[in-house]
Amino acid sequence: MTLSKPFVMAACALGALLAAGPAAAQFKDAHEAVEYRHGAFHIMGTHFSRLGAMVNGKVPFDAKAAAANAEMVAQMASLPWAAFTPGSDKDEENTAKPEVWSQPDKFKAAAQKMQDAVVTLNAAAKTGDFDKLKAAFGATGQTCKGCHDDFRKKR
Repeated sequence: MTLSKPFVMAACALGALLAAGPAAAQFKDAHEAVEYRHGAFHIMGTHFSRLGAMVNGKVPFDAKAAAANAEMVAQMASLPWAAFTPGSDKDEENTAKPEVWSQPDKFKAAAQKMQDAVVTLNAAAKTGDFDKLKAAFGATGQTCKGCHDDFRKKR
């Protein structure tokens, strides 16, 4: 039996997440927390970009690949938030604005809004309906943009 690449990637990522789950909220220092959240956002962004390439007509729509990528985004969506630890704002690689810590309720609401949108995105991708995926992708992208505008330093 041959396993598809997206399936193997998802299985490996899920295995790593399950193994690291209990330790995920425990970082040895601020730098490790920053690296962790950057890694989580990078993986999520990579899979979200693959969906974007389909939605924007840069690559052909592949319902199976879309579902696999949306599933990975959904799996990653809850991970980075625990890594916004006190002191991590002082790390030289930190890209979060001070508002993450000075407006924690607003930041948590933005994170939750994104996670809720990702649930809808994942459900839309599982239908195999391109139009549903496109609509959910746009709405999810807006939550990402909103959080970046409010809580991420310009690079």
